[in-house]
Amino acid sequence: MNNEDFNDEIGQNHIGTNEETPLRSDAFEKSDEEKIELIKKDVANILTTLGIDLTDDSLKGTPNRVAKMFVKEIFGGLNPNRKPSSSTFDNKYKYNEMLVEKNIVVYSTCEHHLLPIVGRAHVAYISNGKVVGLSKMNRIVDYFAKRPQVQERLTIQIVRELQKVLNTNNVACIIDAKHLCVNSRGIRDIESSTVTAEYGGKFKEEATRKEFLEFIKLETNF
Repeated sequence: MNNEDFNDEIGQNHIGTNEETPLRSDAFEKSDEEKIELIKKDVANILTTLGIDLTDDSLKGTPNRVAKMFVKEIFGGLNPNRKPSSSTFDNKYKYNEMLVEKNIVVYSTCEHHLLPIVGRAHVAYISNGKVVGLSKMNRIVDYFAKRPQVQERLTIQIVRELQKVLNTNNVACIIDAKHLCVNSRGIRDIESSTVTAEYGGKFKEEATRKEFLEFIKLETNF
C-alpha cells in the first residue's frame, strides 16, 4: 500500500492520529486578513476548475464568503486568541455533587472530508474546590469544535481543558453526533450517529459513570 492509499484509508475510516490538533509551527504567522485573501484565491480556483462561472451575480462573492467563514467561523477555534477565558470561583456553597451541562450543541467539521459534524455534548464535573460558570462549559465545547476535528479528539480536548481549568481529574464528556461524511456520501446512512466518551477521575468508577448517564436521560421540558 502506497502512502496515498494509506492516507485515504485513514480518512475513509475516520481514524485520528493525534490527541492534539495537528498544527504547523508557522500556523499563526499570517493575520486573519492575509489568510482570507489566500483562501479566497484557492476557493475561486476550485470552483473555476469545477466549471463554475464566477462572473454570475450569485457566485461572484462566494470565494470571499467561504474564506471568511473558514477563518473567522467554522475554523475559528484554531486560533488560541479565541480561546474562551474560563474564570473559576471558590465553591463557597460547598456543592460537592456532580454538575452536568447536557445537550450542548456541537457544530464541527470532519477533518477527513471537511463536511459537518452536528450533535450534542454532555459535560460533567465534580468540584475539587473550584467551580466554573455554566456558559463557559458551552464556550469550551464550541471553541474546540470550531476546527477540523475527529470526534474522539474533540471529546478528549474538552475534558482535558476542563480538568486544567478546574484543577481536578473529575470531568467527563459524552458526544452524540451525526457525521455528514457518513450521512451524505459514501454509505449515505442518514440514521446513524457516533457516540464517544471520555471519563476522568471519579467518572472512571462504575457508580459515578452510571449516575452521569442517568442524568443525561432526564427529559428537560419547559
